[in-house]
Amino acid sequence: MAIVSAKEMLTKASKKKYAVGAFNITSLVQMEAIIEVALEKNAPVIIQTSVTPAKFLKAEVIVAIYRALAQSINIPISLHLDHCTEVEYCKKCADLGYTNIMFDGSQLNFEENIYRTREVSDYCHKVGDITVEGELGTVSGVEDQIKVAEDDAQLCDPDKSLEFIERSGIDLFGPAIGTAHGVYQTENPVIDFERLMNINQKLNYPDIKTPLVIHGGTGLSEPVVKNLIEKGGAKYNVSTNLKHILIDSTSEYMAAYSKVYDPGKLDKYVKMATKKRIEYWIELLGSTGMAI
Repeated sequence: MAIVSAKEMLTKASKKKYAVGAFNITSLVQMEAIIEVALEKNAPVIIQTSVTPAKFLKAEVIVAIYRALAQSINIPISLHLDHCTEVEYCKKCADLGYTNIMFDGSQLNFEENIYRTREVSDYCHKVGDITVEGELGTVSGVEDQIKVAEDDAQLCDPDKSLEFIERSGIDLFGPAIGTAHGVYQTENPVIDFERLMNINQKLNYPDIKTPLVIHGGTGLSEPVVKNLIEKGGAKYNVSTNLKHILIDSTSEYMAAYSKVYDPGKLDKYVKMATKKRIEYWIELLGSTGMAI
């Protein structure tokens, strides 16, 4: 079984200047598609669930399926709970077998964010080799039905980053740098690359201590994605893009085969569309062949 902590694979990514794709799923079809492509590309991968799908599908079920799929492969793979604002649910998912937990205290004040994130970190590290992710500043847009207006989004203060990490005990850090969840409202979003680079220098030089996470990965141009990786992004989250692929491919199939009542054929169609998109992301992030 190739189940590993995210910090292990992301430390390597930070050193070698590529990013690991962290893909949010809402169905078994998507999970299978991601793992199949990762195997074909020999790439490390992170499966993610936001809180709403985790509760709807049942975290116990997600973990069981994840383990069943992961036990027969030989690439690094992790299961991550994304943007959870509930300390107790973070603990529950850690107990059930999620290998990575993100407590999102970005809507809290600095001290409260540290306090609650530290509670999650201490618990997860006591349970086992569970990587904990935290966020400082707020990423605009919508993630798991939580909406943050662009003018309310606060960028991460580089001078506060080290204090936040040391006091919260986190393993991965998601700084707000101007990226957004959901669909970007402009073709050229203002992203603070220098801020990301400064944070990375403060945290990860000369040695990698806390790999950085890029939230709001859907819709950015290829040069922007590559620049984010060059400046320190090691975990690259993709959620909205896969939701669109799932719904659009389902609609395409139903329009073309409205009288074919075979759910298996629909699943295959959706899986192939999803696989094509995962292939694109793995190639762009530079993680092909990095599962060694």
